[in-house]
Amino acid sequence: MAKLFGFSIEDNEKQPPSVVSPVPPNNEDGVDHYLSSGFFGSYVDIEGVYRTEFDLLKRYREMSLHPECDSAIEDVVNEAIVVDTNDSPVEIELSNLNASDGIKKKIREEFKYILELLDFDRKAHEIYRNWYIDGRLYYHKVIDMKNPQEGIQELRYIDAMKMRYVRQTKKKSREETNLRLGNLNNDNPMDYEFPEVEEYFIYNPKTSYPTTNPSSMGGHGGIKMTKDSITYCTSGLVDRNKGNTLSYLHKAIKALNQLRMIEDSLVIYRLSRAPERRIFYIDVGNLPKVKAEQYLRDVMMRYRNKLVYDASTGEIRDDKKFMSMLEDFWLPRREGGRGTEISTLPGGQNLGEITDIEYFKKKLYKSLNVPISRIEGDGGFNLGRSSEILRDEVKFSKFVGRLRKRFSAMFSDMLKTQLILKNIVTPEDWDTMSEHIQYDFLYDNHFAELKESELLNERLNSLQAAEPYIGKYYSQDYVRRKILRQTDVEILEQDELIEKEIKAGIIPDPNAPVDPQTGMPIDSTAGMDLGKPVMEPEVDGSSTEAPEMPKGGEI
Repeated sequence: MAKLFGFSIEDNEKQPPSVVSPVPPNNEDGVDHYLSSGFFGSYVDIEGVYRTEFDLLKRYREMSLHPECDSAIEDVVNEAIVVDTNDSPVEIELSNLNASDGIKKKIREEFKYILELLDFDRKAHEIYRNWYIDGRLYYHKVIDMKNPQEGIQELRYIDAMKMRYVRQTKKKSREETNLRLGNLNNDNPMDYEFPEVEEYFIYNPKTSYPTTNPSSMGGHGGIKMTKDSITYCTSGLVDRNKGNTLSYLHKAIKALNQLRMIEDSLVIYRLSRAPERRIFYIDVGNLPKVKAEQYLRDVMMRYRNKLVYDASTGEIRDDKKFMSMLEDFWLPRREGGRGTEISTLPGGQNLGEITDIEYFKKKLYKSLNVPISRIEGDGGFNLGRSSEILRDEVKFSKFVGRLRKRFSAMFSDMLKTQLILKNIVTPEDWDTMSEHIQYDFLYDNHFAELKESELLNERLNSLQAAEPYIGKYYSQDYVRRKILRQTDVEILEQDELIEKEIKAGIIPDPNAPVDPQTGMPIDSTAGMDLGKPVMEPEVDGSSTEAPEMPKGGEI
């Protein structure tokens, strides 16, 4: 095999020797421990779905070409990736991160740099679609090997058919070639000595997986690449029996095949049974067999009418020399019968029945995780109350949210490598910080907006009903927490904003004394712009009456 290519990020913080477990490390990426050979091998699949990972990916991509699957995939991708002319499809959220403003600023800058390397604003739809169909995504993080502190220079997409993640168990002696993961430590029975495991990627530019030992791949273009140099993002679905990573299209394989077979059989049935055919009984008398057959052919060619429409030229021509299965029947009849007779063979009945096709189509839609109302298109979009929202839409919204969470692992891996290479954070710091770094995607779910709007209206109505009892039975804090459902962070933010707007004169102070006539706070009217002042009429010298003073105010 070719020499190991790429770079590695070492973690200085190891588990102490007292932390022991008989269970090997859990891996949720669909890659099991392999021995020193045969990890590219094929296996027998009784159901006939797939034999190798290469066949599996090929089937997924063929499925995406079918109209029903393509429509479902587009619905999922369009819901997850919302493209706006002004905003980026995804932003980094650092409000929960306990770090200095300088570190946060650098993290935002590096994340923006990664999005520029991916050209995510323009290619977000394609990247997400490839990940959703294949169930995995590979990117090579290209760096300057002489100056790694400059960070990632380029992110190159790798076809999933050309890449394979390998977790290989190293065997040191012949006695250790058993299938156990480790041997029992005599000093500590709970401590299992797990064999050393090497994790790496195999890149094979031939677009097919070899079934030979990886040691023989050196002359076949197989390149061994380090784990840290590749960004590997999976769907999270794993076949527990075979240890393979699956796509969300996997459970639709059977439903799609059934639908295709039903549709093909329907076409064949309609072509064969749709036309009405006639049966001609020709009286041949006492003619010998050879002459009777000749007479039958003559009559058939004389009265036969076979006009064919040529779709390429638009002409109608007579093809009497060709015979098809949809033509009439010509049968001889001996003397003594009823003579020459013509009868009609009716065509197939109930040709418009497509109940079975509708059943399998709905079954396919359910397996694709998309609400049926979206794909069928017979129901219009309703901007009514949230009570009219289908439960399928709520489930679909949660499904898209889970997909976004899983897809964000790609950003986390790239950002981790970039920050560590540029010495902004250490690997130990990243393990602590990564839990508090979130990725905010643009949201365009109208049903969620309707739901939030109606919830807010109901809370405001409840607040209005409870307002006479505030200070008597309920406190302000209780109302804000239980009725308005405000969190501690939201309460602090709103209090600061209200105080700021009162000082700026945008809103009046609710605790200020109120003028009984105007209903306006007395102290707050001085700093507020209440419009143009009302000008008093000019007093003519001939008038003897004193101007009337305003009531209720102090002079």
